[in-house]
Amino acid sequence: MFHFLQSIPIPEVSPDSLAAKKEQFEELIRTTPPQDLLALFGEQALHFGLKVLAAIALYIVGGWVIGLVKKALKKSFAKKKTEATVATFSESLVTIALWILLIIAVVGTLGVNTTSLAALLAAGGMAIGMALSGTVQNFAGGIMLLVFRPFKVGDFIETQGFAGKVTEVTIVNTKLLTTDNRVIILPNGTLSNGNINNVTGQNLRRVDIPVSVAYGAGADAVKSALLELVKANPLFLDSSTHGAQDPFVGLSELADSSVNFVVRAWVNGKDYWDARFQLQEAIYTELPASYGIEFPFPQMDIHVKQN
Repeated sequence: MFHFLQSIPIPEVSPDSLAAKKEQFEELIRTTPPQDLLALFGEQALHFGLKVLAAIALYIVGGWVIGLVKKALKKSFAKKKTEATVATFSESLVTIALWILLIIAVVGTLGVNTTSLAALLAAGGMAIGMALSGTVQNFAGGIMLLVFRPFKVGDFIETQGFAGKVTEVTIVNTKLLTTDNRVIILPNGTLSNGNINNVTGQNLRRVDIPVSVAYGAGADAVKSALLELVKANPLFLDSSTHGAQDPFVGLSELADSSVNFVVRAWVNGKDYWDARFQLQEAIYTELPASYGIEFPFPQMDIHVKQN
């Protein structure tokens, strides 16, 4: 009797066969003594309980193994000095795949036909994929970011109206840490299709500072004074550094109330803001005090015509 009940493929029966099985089951109840039924149901309950215990044990052991795999991946990436972007993306992808396999194995341990389950998951996956098209797009965007690498973990980027340091790249989103300590989470789909300004993508950066002086100051004197201020700051580089150029000062515009110059000098990327702030402060304090060059004020010449 026990083997008879075990042979019933419940997930695959049709309505007609289900009615026939119901009749057979009712016939079994009528013709089998109560003590035999109790023994039969007890045996089946014990068998199902063992399956549940096995499934629970498999889930616990599987979760523990997945944790070990994650730790092993982290150690391997650290030992090989793998780029953090690739490491975090690969780790999240492998973890999700392992959990899916574990769930399928646990369900199979309970006696569910995993072949039918796989077909059901495939059909359900299509429906879920259509419903969660944005998530699928984000996953594809994550693959694009991993392949083309417009930035890496640790870079400072500007994108989608936000600016911050990239702290993590997962399979669906990217996390930025802003300068005022906010965490911005951007979907990879939007990020991969938008404009990205990688501020720290290169080792060297050029500092461009506009300087306005009053009319009457000699152009050569102004350029000489600005170049001296640049060269006095050790953060600025010259052509002796590969990829950099000598500091440059040029007259860019003759405005209504001022003569406008532009200062261009190269620095290491990590020194950009320090060098910029220091040079601006030096220009503000030293041009009038040490070189006698005045800053402009708005001016208007008025001509009075007398009749």
